Amino acid sequence: MVETSIKAQNYKVQPIGGEGKRTLMIKFLKAFSGDGIRLFIQLFYFYLVANTLTIGEFGLFATASSIGIVLSRLAGFGFLSPLYRIATVKPRLIGVYTAGYLAALALSLPLVAIIGWAVHTIFFASLMPLVVFVMIAGTEVLFWRTLEAVINVNKGLEKFGLASIVIVFGFSVKALAALYFALSSEPDLASWALIYIISQALMAMIAIIVFYPRRKLRFVPKLYIRRIPDALSVSGAEVLFYIQSELDKLVVLAIGGSVAAGLYSIIMRLVDLTAMPVRTFSTLLTQRLMRKPELMNSIKMRIGFEVGVFFVSVAAIACIALALFIKPNLLGDNVAQIAPYMAIVLLVPAFRNLIEYQAELLYGRGQSFQRLLNYLVLGILKAVLLVWLLSTYDAPSQWMVWINAVFAALYAVSLVLTYTSLKKPAIRV
Repeated sequence: MVETSIKAQNYKVQPIGGEGKRTLMIKFLKAFSGDGIRLFIQLFYFYLVANTLTIGEFGLFATASSIGIVLSRLAGFGFLSPLYRIATVKPRLIGVYTAGYLAALALSLPLVAIIGWAVHTIFFASLMPLVVFVMIAGTEVLFWRTLEAVINVNKGLEKFGLASIVIVFGFSVKALAALYFALSSEPDLASWALIYIISQALMAMIAIIVFYPRRKLRFVPKLYIRRIPDALSVSGAEVLFYIQSELDKLVVLAIGGSVAAGLYSIIMRLVDLTAMPVRTFSTLLTQRLMRKPELMNSIKMRIGFEVGVFFVSVAAIACIALALFIKPNLLGDNVAQIAPYMAIVLLVPAFRNLIEYQAELLYGRGQSFQRLLNYLVLGILKAVLLVWLLSTYDAPSQWMVWINAVFAALYAVSLVLTYTSLKKPAIRV
């Protein structure tokens, strides 16, 4: 159904979703509480893995994990999106759409396996055994994606406190696995891959049993048909999003080698920490846009949100850079090697988080196909710019300066494409 944007002259924007500021703040704090605790747990996990593996091994692990994250967005052909929407607006149908998601996941796995094998053959055949690659990438596809499904359904039900507990649980299991690995007698990449997949399989199983809402599974294909275009668009958009946000590690690995990929991966893991409050806010905003697509008609609101995301992101990375400047080995000796570069990439988190935020605006208004097109353009542009950059400059201190310009260019393109699209009528899916 197409809904015309409201343009009445006297229209006055209400608090998001019609809720009071106090109610909204409580929901934000509940939703962010898991992310806030997750920040410290993830730092502990990152510290252990980044300093137990060599920098080259960490680069290989991070790159293989990134491939798995991309493939996890193809798994299920995007049907997690209809499941999340149903949890948000028609929770009584969760059992029906859970069955649909499981069926879509089963159908997608052969394609995921073929693509994964091809990527390993082209990029990783001489760097790591296939079985190690499969354990790392497969963990992201099957087990971490399962945890995300549990989290998303609970967020759709606005059980933000429970979703936060699930987030903390998932990262706690990761951290405990990393601690076991750090204390093991043979801390190499192969042993970490085995520990990683076993621990995450147990984590996913427990998450389903304990935290997923109890519903009877019913397979009703006729209800899925109208959701398929949205699901495929979301899947395509998410694959393209993670190609342009994660596979830069693959470009660095292919051109600069495993050590350069390790340094870059460490920096981008720290950059990713700055996105937590932004993602929490985007989750709440997206749900309100599903119910009230005209919410973003206000130019003042658009500018305010953009400025807020920018300054929160810069402030977060500045704090990390300052901490590493004062004590470079705060996160271990391997991470200390990137401490001099953190002040160079101050603008990267802001532009990266704004691109992700803008994509969520389109998703919330049901413009999933436009979101896909945006990511296609951004993915191609980013790949071209990174290949040129890494082919032109060899020293990390040189190409890292220009990383800011790369993300600034991507943001400018995203800004134009997103807000041009917001002028079009919203679509309820």
